[in-house]
This record gives sequence, structure tokens and C-alpha cells, in this order.
Amino acid sequence: MADSLNLDLVEISPTANPPVCKIIDYQKFLYEQKKKQKEMKAKNVKIVVKEIRLGPQTDEHDFNFKLKHAIRFLQEGNKVKVEVFFRGRTIIYKDQGETQLLKFAEALLEYGKPEMLPKLEGKKMMMIIAPKK
Repeated sequence: MADSLNLDLVEISPTANPPVCKIIDYQKFLYEQKKKQKEMKAKNVKIVVKEIRLGPQTDEHDFNFKLKHAIRFLQEGNKVKVEVFFRGRTIIYKDQGETQLLKFAEALLEYGKPEMLPKLEGKKMMMIIAPKK
């Protein structure tokens, strides 16, 4: 039957009793499969992490300026990595840095939720905030 229709006989399920076969154009079938895979790949969202740096004694105006950027990043669907960088002897203000990060996270609660609490690594204290769905 497949030869008379100029199509291919494709075995779908060889282990079934009796085996299941289909008469289809195999090249067209392969093309459609590739097309479906390409669509699936296009639908996958790549997660981008944007970074924002603060200091332990960042001023209120600068804090709000960076907060607006973070809000925009979260609305675009990106994660935000907030860092407090300690230069030189400012490492003694660890508590101020943690306060800055917690204040930043609290201001962003309606746009995203903290994925990781403030953590000190070397001279940087960081926190990651993920967008809300």
C-alpha cells in the first residue's frame, strides 16, 4: 500500500502485539519534528542575572536610583544580584552592609522575592532576588 501511494511504511511501536505501523511521508515527518523542536527551544526562557552594586554607606538618593533599576530588571523577568562591596577598612561595617541588602529586598517585595539571604564572600556581601511570576 505504501509503494502504491509513494509514501513510506514506518514502524511506530515494534513491541506491541501486533506491531503498529504508519504510512507517512518520512521526510515530511522528520521536517515537522525538527520544526517542533525549534519552537520548543524558542519558547525556553534564558535566565539573565543583572548585578547592582552598593556600598555599606550608600546615600538615600543613590539607593533609590539603583532600586528603580532593580525594579525594571525584575519586571523584564531577570534575576537581580545585589552586592555590597567593602573597600579597604569598610569591612568593619558588615552590619551596615547587611542592613542595606535587607532594606533593598524589603523595597522589592512586590516585584520579587529573595532567593538567597545576604551572604559574605571575601569583600562582597551578596543577595539574589528572583522575579515574581
